Amino acid sequence: MSSDYAKRVLRKLGWGILIALIVLIIGAMAGFGIGGGNPWRVFLPSTWGHIADFLK
Repeated sequence: MSSDYAKRVLRKLGWGILIALIVLIIGAMAGFGIGGGNPWRVFLPSTWGHIADFLK
């Protein structure tokens, strides 16, 4: 019985994490698009390297 409960909780947690990642990606793309850049540049490693350098 507790195994079913654990599976339901883990399934809900997995869905929550998946939805959060999708929203994060869409938000980053929208931010680039609104800023006048190419929204697909979000996926380039150089973009994330620049963000990491900025946060240091």
